[in-house]
Amino acid sequence: MSPPTAPQDGDTLAFVESPVQLLNVLEWAHRENPRPELPSSEGELAPLEVPASGLTVVVLAPHDPMTRGQLRRMAQLARDEGHEVEWAQARDGLLAPFKTIASLAGPLRRARRLVIGDPFSRYVQLLLGLSRARAELTVVDDGTATMEFVGQLARGERFVRWHRKGAGGLRGLLFAPVSASARRRLTPREGREVEVFSAMPVESPDRVRVTANDFAWTRERFGPPRLTQGTDLVGTSLVETGVVDPARYLEAVVSLTRTHGATRYFAHRRESPAKLHEIAVEAGVEIVRPDLPLELVARRGPIGRTILSFPSTVVHTLPLALVGTGVRVAVCEVDRSWLTEKASPRASGFLAAVTGTARDAQRLGSGPAAAAP
Repeated sequence: MSPPTAPQDGDTLAFVESPVQLLNVLEWAHRENPRPELPSSEGELAPLEVPASGLTVVVLAPHDPMTRGQLRRMAQLARDEGHEVEWAQARDGLLAPFKTIASLAGPLRRARRLVIGDPFSRYVQLLLGLSRARAELTVVDDGTATMEFVGQLARGERFVRWHRKGAGGLRGLLFAPVSASARRRLTPREGREVEVFSAMPVESPDRVRVTANDFAWTRERFGPPRLTQGTDLVGTSLVETGVVDPARYLEAVVSLTRTHGATRYFAHRRESPAKLHEIAVEAGVEIVRPDLPLELVARRGPIGRTILSFPSTVVHTLPLALVGTGVRVAVCEVDRSWLTEKASPRASGFLAAVTGTARDAQRLGSGPAAAAP
């Protein structure tokens, strides 16, 4: 990557590794400095002529091609909003991380505020160690992981993803000092603010400012969507992360599609082609590979009047993005019997919390209960 445009004192530097993180950076930036409202055309983003915003977004590009594709489209939306976007080939080869970190050292020391999407990321934790001590910090949603991050921060615990089992082996042990340093940087103290910008139901730890994300940018720039008469089902990567048994997941998908008449399955970007093929054959649904985060796809439309989901971020975000459209969001709970032996002991409780705190989504239960209309 070429060195990012050096932020001046007072400018903001954001690091993202997924399309959802970049979407939420745009939502945060819109709340901080609302841009002019322009009418959209048939659900598409309206062209916008805006001055530079003072925000530089650095995309730490992952390997996954689906994620990269969505990130490139999100990056263009960010540029359309007047933000500087730098694409870092941060994982291309053994020396790529060192080159990326070296190129970011200067901008990190100059930035007044840092915005990050994944405090659990080892890459981000390394970068935090290079930032100036008094830089303000904002954490935007990286899905439901934000709930776990806020809880661990409040309890003073080591940062561990909710679905991980154990301490991470030798790599985790070697990285422990960096993780501990990142936790200290993310803990507020006098003279340094920490903000959490979230659509998730989180309670503010001491001296952490929680700002609600209501998806105002998404609603202003897209839609309202055209609604179909059908039902759509949202996929999840719980199988890919080793939490849910593949056979149990397929059984639940087939049951939901047959009971509720779902005709489309919106795949998570990390779901494998083999798994999606099996779902298409067994459940008889059309597989849709979204080119943007689902909040934007749904807002752009067309979208079903009912959206079914397993416990995931969208049961919290879609009701916000689709408020006033008449779309109903329903969530199917994950039964304990679906979990694999590799699943973390915290998995069941965490997934139940994701479901139980979804204020604007209907609960369908799990197993046979999910078949009730």
